[in-house]
Amino acid sequence: MYYSDEIIEEVRSRNDIIDVINGYVTLKKRGNDYSACCPFHHEKTPSFHVNQDKQLYNCFGCHTGGNVFTFVMEYENFSFPEAVQFLAERAGIDLPKSELSDSDRARDNYKTMLKDMNKTAANYFYYLLKTDRGKFAREYLENRGLSQETITNFAMGYADIYENDLYKYLKSKGYTDNQMKDSGLVDIYEGKGGKDKFWNRVMVPILDINGKVIGFGGRVLGSAEGVPKYINTKETAVFDKSRNLFAMNIARRSKRRGIIICEGYMDVISMHQAGFDNAVASLGTAFTVGQANLIKRYSDEVYLAYDSDEAGTKATLKVIAMLRDVGLTTRIIDMKPYKDPDEFIKNLGAEAYEERIDNAVTGIEFEVATIAKGYKLRDPEDKIKFTNDVAKRLSAIDDPVTRHSYTEAIAREYGLDKDSFKAVVSKYGTLGLAENDTLSDSVSFENTVVNNNKSDNRSKPQKLLLTWMVNEITLFEKLKGVVTVDDFIDENHKEVAKKLFEQYDEKGEVNPASIVDVSDDLEKQHIVAEILQTELPFEMSQDEKNQAINDVVKKVKQEKIEYELSRCATDPRKLQQLIVEKANLNKLYISL
Repeated sequence: MYYSDEIIEEVRSRNDIIDVINGYVTLKKRGNDYSACCPFHHEKTPSFHVNQDKQLYNCFGCHTGGNVFTFVMEYENFSFPEAVQFLAERAGIDLPKSELSDSDRARDNYKTMLKDMNKTAANYFYYLLKTDRGKFAREYLENRGLSQETITNFAMGYADIYENDLYKYLKSKGYTDNQMKDSGLVDIYEGKGGKDKFWNRVMVPILDINGKVIGFGGRVLGSAEGVPKYINTKETAVFDKSRNLFAMNIARRSKRRGIIICEGYMDVISMHQAGFDNAVASLGTAFTVGQANLIKRYSDEVYLAYDSDEAGTKATLKVIAMLRDVGLTTRIIDMKPYKDPDEFIKNLGAEAYEERIDNAVTGIEFEVATIAKGYKLRDPEDKIKFTNDVAKRLSAIDDPVTRHSYTEAIAREYGLDKDSFKAVVSKYGTLGLAENDTLSDSVSFENTVVNNNKSDNRSKPQKLLLTWMVNEITLFEKLKGVVTVDDFIDENHKEVAKKLFEQYDEKGEVNPASIVDVSDDLEKQHIVAEILQTELPFEMSQDEKNQAINDVVKKVKQEKIEYELSRCATDPRKLQQLIVEKANLNKLYISL
């Protein structure tokens, strides 16, 4: 779908990037920037920065970045036209009617076809469960205590014992081998046809937030040696495991408090049957930041119901940290003496589980209790180590009221001297040490600005010069007749330089956010955003600025000359010209 540059700029300008991103993650003001833990990868120390003046964001950890369109595209998995429509609606802008481009129409149609194929497969699996062929699958579900109503509500089904049964069925419905391969339902072998990904399994459709079938989970029947008990559909154009949660389409409408996260979809199904329709589960992989942010759209509180074994405890601790990073409060449900929610509810019932939810401990209490298990608290030396470990953890709490409340509660719970414990917490807070963080030596200007990514060494001065031009608008006048677009030999930097020079020549100012490419090429948007979003790391005197900008300009010019020298060995005239230019670099001086 095509939108004019004027429409795109109006939508962008009416959606302040701080307001938009604040709807997904909690931003904190840090100097001229806003920062947060990155919503696109897990981290403890915020490296995700948003600049309100430039209307750009950039993560120095995973190197993602762009403008408000880029963020929405990446976070919501939207195409560019979808991001424009989403932000236009947010800002109350009526977009002109426009036809889809051929490529947009083809992509949308293909995604629709994959979802239709998944729905067709789900209906077939559901049908098989009701037939004689699904007898053992029905018995398995009945033995799990699932009612017919629950089986129907989750559209559970059965994948037959024949390894090409679904392949033949989908073939009869007109789907091609390539389409079936792209759906993740069938593996295609040249000369042999298709082999079903799921066979002899109880099948559970996985729906997206809008209730469309995007994938499947399958539980093997019997004890097939060497075969995984549970498998899920592979990642496809419509199935992103890191950004979806099983049963979230139901849980988001629940009237119950918070969201309960379980480890597996069978736990979720049992809990829904028991009345806990706010339960969800990740999809065969570890919990992700994308899933945490999905929950944040619908709730600000999470209950964790992971297995009570050692592996479950480790997973719980990781998820607590992840949820905290996106601004969600957590509580942990104690299921002992049972391993998981399914076992607990079968043995003690829904009422007892409700009591465990009411008595769930906070994430911090759980972390402290887990730390305590590693020490003999009657041993004075161990108690000192425990006190320091817990103090480090509490010092990381930003809110002083919350920190004070937990400090007093934990001192009381573990028999610590309240005043001494407060002093230790304050000490670590003052030092800036939290959890596993340590103090580090300061880094040099060169390492901070020029060496902050893995790009080719030759492009670093070009990036720094562009950064300086965006931050110091007076440089455009100073560089006239000295630096041109052609001096930027890296293609990405040249493209940015060209747009910056054009903007300045037309308006006498620059608009960094509008320079970010508005295509669906997110990787390119990240590169451009990083070029424009880099900030100078510390204040410099005027003399230091002059020296630094001259060094950078000379380096850019020198690299351009050396690049040209390597390409003109057979042109004596050009060679002589470049040698003279290189000699004249020593005379170059720019004063800010």
